[in-house]
Amino acid sequence: MREEALVAILAADKELSRDEPEVAANIGLQLEHMGLTTWSISVRRRIRDAIARVSPKNIIQTGAGIGHLSAWILDHFEGKEGLENFQIIEEGNRFAVILTRLCQRYSSVSTSIKVGSPGLLASELKAWKISKVGDSPMLESAEAIIVDAPMERLADDINAMLPLLSKNGVLFTVEPNPPVGDRDEGDAEVIGFNKWMELIRETNESYHLAFAPLFGGTIVAWLPKN
Repeated sequence: MREEALVAILAADKELSRDEPEVAANIGLQLEHMGLTTWSISVRRRIRDAIARVSPKNIIQTGAGIGHLSAWILDHFEGKEGLENFQIIEEGNRFAVILTRLCQRYSSVSTSIKVGSPGLLASELKAWKISKVGDSPMLESAEAIIVDAPMERLADDINAMLPLLSKNGVLFTVEPNPPVGDRDEGDAEVIGFNKWMELIRETNESYHLAFAPLFGGTIVAWLPKN
């Protein structure tokens, strides 16, 4: 039943707008000017659909960049009740100001921005749970987690975030493309892809996995089995 529920979560929601929100479209233009990549509109739309269906109280998004996907999620939850915290994690301060302005644009949505790597923040959270001194470095759990990272780090970031899923929470990412051409075994992308394959094999024991092939990428989702 839970596996079927996960497949249903990844289905398109025909009742939600198919058009890109204006703010997200403007961010897309900004990305082009900055020479940055982003997930396809089909992937972003479907993740928005899936998260809307999950109806989370807490969302964690890692690797947010300048907030292209974040804008889709913020636009959906603007003026709605239920979401208590949308925590956006970005590794460096470079985009923190842009993300802050984006969150201010959607001031009705409760947001927080954390600067740091998912692995480091997750480690700090473990230490904080023991000491309980000061504020938590990040949300302790979430019903929806989105992980975006380069191939070299994707599996590690997902491993760091999976323990933060609530019992009925879903983690979303996009399947990486296999490295092409003659590559040395020590190549960072080869190592990263091998870690990805290992992650899929290992997590299959404790999580239901589902794959949603779309134009421009395949969404992969995890739901705890118990």
